[in-house]
Amino acid sequence: MPSASLDEKINCTETELTGLLDTASSDAVRVAWTGGKDSTVVLFIWKALLDHHGLGPVRAINLDTGCKFPEVLAFRDRLTREWGVDLHVARPGVELAGYPVAQDVMTCCHDLKVKPLKAAIRETGATHLLTGIRHDEHPDRAGREVREQRDDPPHILLNPLLDWTETDIWAFHARFNLPHCELYDQGYRSLGCVPCTSKSGVGNGERSGRDQSKESVLESLTSLGYF
Repeated sequence: MPSASLDEKINCTETELTGLLDTASSDAVRVAWTGGKDSTVVLFIWKALLDHHGLGPVRAINLDTGCKFPEVLAFRDRLTREWGVDLHVARPGVELAGYPVAQDVMTCCHDLKVKPLKAAIRETGATHLLTGIRHDEHPDRAGREVREQRDDPPHILLNPLLDWTETDIWAFHARFNLPHCELYDQGYRSLGCVPCTSKSGVGNGERSGRDQSKESVLESLTSLGYF
């Protein structure tokens, strides 16, 4: 429902997540929290629901590839303390010193993102992973479903913001006075690893600052286990 009001989208998201409380153990649900604007909205809504039902703390998985902006990591650590997040930080099992970062995007993302994510899901015993992905942010996400069964390892990927827009996200931030990483105030619109992220030019798409060779293989990365 892309044309729905923000209130309608919030209600839809809350309904989806509230239903999850009836079918899953809250301690087996993790938010795939990148430190970005979208997944912070998911973290906030899920935390509010858990707090309301006395089921806290909110649990999350964060992928620290070793190539993240220090501003993103600082924001992640600060909000983790302030919101009492039970955070599992997933790190790659390869030695980054001498690693050919971003030279082959498929190999790099598989080693630094996909493999650590799968390991984190296994280690935390997560049965459900909540993401902040949206239909409109990338053509390869236009057909994504709210609930997606993953088999390696077995878990359900839940995407409760699919019909939200970038404008919706920032309107929600403003309404609830949510904190965000300072890089957004400097002109960044989508945050990834340092070698693959730059500011989006005026009039360009939200993810235009992302490395386009990586953007072109997003569907393949999703098939390998990325969200």
